[in-house]
Amino acid sequence: MTSGTDPLLPRGTPVDVAVAIWDQHAQWWRETFSEGADIEYAEEIVPLVTRVFAARDRVLDLGCGEGQISRALHETNASMRIFGLDPSNEQLQNARRGSAPEISFVQGAAERIPFADGSFDGVVCCLAIEHCEDVDLVLAEVARVLSPGGAFFLLINHPLYQGIGSGFVDDQILGEHYWRVGPYLEERVAFEEVDLGVTLPFAHRPLSRYINPLATRDLVLVEMFEPPPLPAFLAGSIDPDLESAIPRLLALHFEHRPRPTI
Repeated sequence: MTSGTDPLLPRGTPVDVAVAIWDQHAQWWRETFSEGADIEYAEEIVPLVTRVFAARDRVLDLGCGEGQISRALHETNASMRIFGLDPSNEQLQNARRGSAPEISFVQGAAERIPFADGSFDGVVCCLAIEHCEDVDLVLAEVARVLSPGGAFFLLINHPLYQGIGSGFVDDQILGEHYWRVGPYLEERVAFEEVDLGVTLPFAHRPLSRYINPLATRDLVLVEMFEPPPLPAFLAGSIDPDLESAIPRLLALHFEHRPRPTI
């Protein structure tokens, strides 16, 4: 959950400043989230991704980081051609060291995907678009490189329940527990201290800011997943019944269905 109000990376900030943040924290990311270290990836995210792309031939892992999603796809289907794209050189070095040589990792930005039109029949973007500055450009690039009939799978922190100012409230005066929803329609970037000494920028956007730009490019929403929190996240909760009904993750499965030209 995000906190704070001041943008860390205002529009127009040089890309190398943003990349430096991820280079700095690449080893922390690898140790904290890969190889089963993070149960949300292992038990919820990876199974969703591998199911959506089981029958795809050529997949782009957009914002691949240290390659956990790319590796899971390769393990599920070794004949799948997988490309991981990330702007952070340190993240990509970790990805190349830990992944099969058949997976191709490429340095580049989601706003300028270095592949030709229609190159992929699948694109996955897992918990990465919230760190991109220009969401419209990213989504336009996804539509450009996706072939007709291709799948785009977007995973984000749930924008309603995990946005800025949202969270569990223990009102000891009234004796009530409830989930506060922050300013959902307000778009802004905020800091989140995700671990000791690790502060990252997260962009909050309402759901329409993802769905509508894709709809104008003939990407149709075919499935939506809001998995309940895993039991490990409810350990120690003073109201597990309430918190078990509040999703942490939102996953959106789109298909590219170009409208016929007249």
